[in-house]
Amino acid sequence: MTRVVVIGDLMTDAVARAFHPLARGSDTPASVTMYGGGSGANIASWLAVEGVETTFVGRRGSDITGRTREMELMGYGLDSRMVMDPERPTGTCVVMITHRGDRTMLSDPGANSRLQPEDLPRDVFGPDGHLHVSGYTLINADSRRAARVALRMARESGMSISVDGGSHAPLERAGAENFLDWTQGARLLFANVDQARVLTGRDEPEAAAKVLTAWFPNVVIKLGDQGGLWASKTREDCVTAPAEPVEPRPGSVGAGDAFIAGFLPAWLVGRHPKEALGRGHHLAARALHQPGARPDLGEGQPVRRGAPRGQRIR
Repeated sequence: MTRVVVIGDLMTDAVARAFHPLARGSDTPASVTMYGGGSGANIASWLAVEGVETTFVGRRGSDITGRTREMELMGYGLDSRMVMDPERPTGTCVVMITHRGDRTMLSDPGANSRLQPEDLPRDVFGPDGHLHVSGYTLINADSRRAARVALRMARESGMSISVDGGSHAPLERAGAENFLDWTQGARLLFANVDQARVLTGRDEPEAAAKVLTAWFPNVVIKLGDQGGLWASKTREDCVTAPAEPVEPRPGSVGAGDAFIAGFLPAWLVGRHPKEALGRGHHLAARALHQPGARPDLGEGQPVRRGAPRGQRIR
């Protein structure tokens, strides 16, 4: 199995789920739970428990929260290459879920936005590996240079590359043309329907996917409970696969990250795209059944490999 290097964000998710309509200017009964989060860290964690040799590169605060979040990562058996920021705290995302299930995220990237090119460990770049870059790291102006340097180093070393669209609102602020320029050389793009619409102006997912194959040889569009599709510039039709029927756990998060971690290993070993989509949907369904955005080790998930490294402070 190809070694996967994930460069991205490490966060604490504060998931606030309201039990009634929001009482503006007053109190609303809710449950508030803290979990480890960050799209990049979530993807790396799911990959590791699936038995993939995984390295995660990111930046955290020197606070106790950052130490806790990194210890959680190493508990999944992945190779954590975190740099501790002496000034900025570990990132936090407040996930607000209304009584109807609608979600809004309030994100403070904290130390994530200080990721620098010199934070990138050179020994993880090589032709035997695959690089996945979180869209959030590219979209954030302060961490963008590090993400672009990582993409260049991966291209020069012969790694295969995938990227994701992050989130549609900040993606739109960054600009579709800019994002497509920054991600030149990536073999695979992951996007949801909203992100694909921002990048192409097309409402129909299949049409958006075919447009995106002008920039990416392979495109995967996540369709939520409708499943997902894969498109390639080498074939006219799209491959589709349905999502697994599931009743989500209240307050569940991170299914999209789990989907990416399910799809990638199958795709990297040359499985048919329909099978890779199915693996993605399987992990997404698991994520919807559990608390938090990362694998629940309380379910008895095996930790199959890992080589924790010492931390660096900059």
